[in-house]
Amino acid sequence: MRKRLILLALALLLALSACGRSGGEDVPPETSAPASESPVEPSAEPTSEPEVYDGPVNPLTGEPMDEAWLHKRPVAIMLNNLREALPQLGQSQADILYEVPAEGGITRMLGVYQSVEGVGRIGSIRSARPYYMELALGHDAIYIHAGGSEDAYAKIKEWGVASLDGVRGPYMSNTENGNLMWRDPQRRKNYSLEHTVVTTGNAIIERFAGYTALRQEHPEGYVYDMSFTENGTPAGGASAEKITVPFSNYKTGVFLYDPDSRKYWVEEYGAPYVDGESGEQVAVTNVVVIKTACRNTGDRYGHITVDLSSGGTGYFACGGKVIDLLWSKSYPDGQLEYTDLSGNPIVFGVGHTYVNIVPLDSSVAFE
Repeated sequence: MRKRLILLALALLLALSACGRSGGEDVPPETSAPASESPVEPSAEPTSEPEVYDGPVNPLTGEPMDEAWLHKRPVAIMLNNLREALPQLGQSQADILYEVPAEGGITRMLGVYQSVEGVGRIGSIRSARPYYMELALGHDAIYIHAGGSEDAYAKIKEWGVASLDGVRGPYMSNTENGNLMWRDPQRRKNYSLEHTVVTTGNAIIERFAGYTALRQEHPEGYVYDMSFTENGTPAGGASAEKITVPFSNYKTGVFLYDPDSRKYWVEEYGAPYVDGESGEQVAVTNVVVIKTACRNTGDRYGHITVDLSSGGTGYFACGGKVIDLLWSKSYPDGQLEYTDLSGNPIVFGVGHTYVNIVPLDSSVAFE
């Protein structure tokens, strides 16, 4: 009897359960609300530090360079700057360009190359003067020229200059690439003969390989004392977005700052200063002006002397700003040293430098 009552009770419970469903639709079972969770944030992408270059750098520019060139003596090449001899060739790839007065108010450049790898034609190459050799000696450089004043030839012997001369030395050819230097056949069509001497980076590399008697590396422990920083804009500098550098009544140089490239674009003779090999206007990171005594020797050629050993004042411009500087150089083979007026060494911006050496009365202007 008891068992029968239990079965009846179970049947009744099932019937009541069925009555609790509306319209025959299933009612989902009640579930407890999930515990609240903190939102999961996507993991941040790993940040990487910018790579810092710690390899060999060009001692004349602060730029990365092949270690094979690091301890080699640079090459210093005399460059013609007469208006009728333009355009120059390959000067835009010089690490440092020196422009200095010569006789008659003209100027010439000395292009200093730590490496000539990949450099095309360089020229036109002209004759030596003692003060250009002083600049070359300051870099322990190998000096390439075509001819020279008698005083220059005397100083080559006296100072032991590593001179490769295309006039009194066995380094010239009338055939293209026939020697270290040659008369460029293209320039011979339109230029006077003295404006046609050229070389190339490849010719220098190939010929130097056979010049076993020529010392081609710096002595052990040699250091060129030039410091660089990525942004060389001098602190407290005055505005120098345009620099005008008069050398003489014949020649004035102009440097125009471009903030996008952070370089100075160079002009001369009222036009862009163009590299005839690349077709590009010359641009440099640093502009230096040093003032010194330039005196006429009184000889029949109008040759001058340029005092590079007494020191003096000048200017350093980078990043569109300029400060005064002091310069010094030991005679004849010391490096040019530059400091600010407090005696702190000038720190250059990474890149190429243009050094203007002008008479004491030159009215250099900054805008």
